[in-house]
Amino acid sequence: MEYPLELNFRLLSFGQRITASDGNGRLLMFVKQKMFKLREQVEVYRDTDREHLLFRIQADRVLDLSASYHFTDAQGQPWGSLTRDGMQSLWSARYDIVQDGRVDMVIREENPTKKFFESVLSEIPIVGFLVVLMLNPSYLVHRTNGTPLLRLTKRPAITERRFTVEKLTDMPEDDELRSLLALMMLVLLERGRG
Repeated sequence: MEYPLELNFRLLSFGQRITASDGNGRLLMFVKQKMFKLREQVEVYRDTDREHLLFRIQADRVLDLSASYHFTDAQGQPWGSLTRDGMQSLWSARYDIVQDGRVDMVIREENPTKKFFESVLSEIPIVGFLVVLMLNPSYLVHRTNGTPLLRLTKRPAITERRFTVEKLTDMPEDDELRSLLALMMLVLLERGRG
């Protein structure tokens, strides 16, 4: 994949749709979230016409405070999961990327103070809009030993949400794909924030 990657989704569309493009602007993945499902269900396609299914992401429960989101490929083979740390997520977003039953990578919000100020100030008319536009959260994907791998950063935009994914360290292709799936799910879960 050519970095930096771009993740985009429109705010005013029916159902959540994310496009993932590489550094050359070439479409890598198209994500479609199923609407009106009790449990989160997301499908990842190679194209916007949704003809070539790549992955499915399915929540393991209805309430998502500490839910796990399981990744499977088009043939139904497991590809790992993303687990949300519900209690810690009240202050700082933290997600574990699990592979073969063990935590392989962790996603953490880099500056939880931004989240605090955003939640307090976003309720004030006009000021809230500007705060949400200016306070751009970033998330770091790292190994359990602390080695940084990827950084997801929100970019300012009014009619859509735009994120950039930077590669910080070389990693196996399977881990890259698993991380990208996890980051797209994180974008869907954290979409209520700026």
